[in-house]
Amino acid sequence: MKYQIFLGCTIPARQDNYEKSTRKVSEALGIELIDRDFGCCGFPIEPIDEVKALSMSALNLKKAAEIDEPVVSLCSACGEMLAKTINLLKDEGTLKNVNKFLEKNLDINYSGETPIVKHFARMLYEEYGLEKIREQIVKPLSIKIATHPGCHYVRPRELFQEFDDPEFPHSLDELVSLTGAEAVNYIGKTDCCGGGILAVNENIAKAMTKKKLDNLKGTIDALVLICPFCGIMFDKYQKLLEQELEEKYNIPVLYYPQLLGLALGIAPEELGFNVNSVPVEALLEKVIQ
Repeated sequence: MKYQIFLGCTIPARQDNYEKSTRKVSEALGIELIDRDFGCCGFPIEPIDEVKALSMSALNLKKAAEIDEPVVSLCSACGEMLAKTINLLKDEGTLKNVNKFLEKNLDINYSGETPIVKHFARMLYEEYGLEKIREQIVKPLSIKIATHPGCHYVRPRELFQEFDDPEFPHSLDELVSLTGAEAVNYIGKTDCCGGGILAVNENIAKAMTKKKLDNLKGTIDALVLICPFCGIMFDKYQKLLEQELEEKYNIPVLYYPQLLGLALGIAPEELGFNVNSVPVEALLEKVIQ
């Protein structure tokens, strides 16, 4: 299995534990990841200038279409932006505006390129297959996990062929369960992490993060997610909230490939745990013992 990997901007800059663990897990599963010279997906500037954002996304779609292999994204926002661009540029007026911008600035145009784009977790769930992963688990994890699917993994449903229920998503829970861990249900599971408005109103963003951490405090061994924006809010901002509130949450935050990597028998030092902000030593001791 071969896939072009779309890292986006945030992962290489701030969350390379996600990239490192994804590469190690892919290697263990026999998945080949192809590095391409992709740029920003355009998502961060979409509210400010839709044409520029769509143009940036269209450039990546053109790049991806140069070879036959499909694309896997690690960032849920990147995956949504690329998929959304394909849909929006079916509109003649929108396509005309984007191509006007591209031709003026880069002397190229978007010609309807539609490479397959899926989130890495969805690829594991749909294409690689749960049973095939389960067969390779060598160290079942007897821990309690809360999953945070985030906003852009399965919503809006029209972009993702309804592969999962946008109101009651379950695919990430199933991926967690095959590691031997218990995926627990909890209030506010599909709530936003707050990262989408962090640059607009940090206080509201932090309040949204705090709400979920309050719900989960003392009930789980770790929170597992699949988006770098969510990782920043629940991992890095958890430490900030603890300092501001003089309160301890002690909720380790893992990317799904880090969790899966442990169950596949990959050493923690190869999965980027040194980058995690919330201490993971107690969790790793529980898993490795």
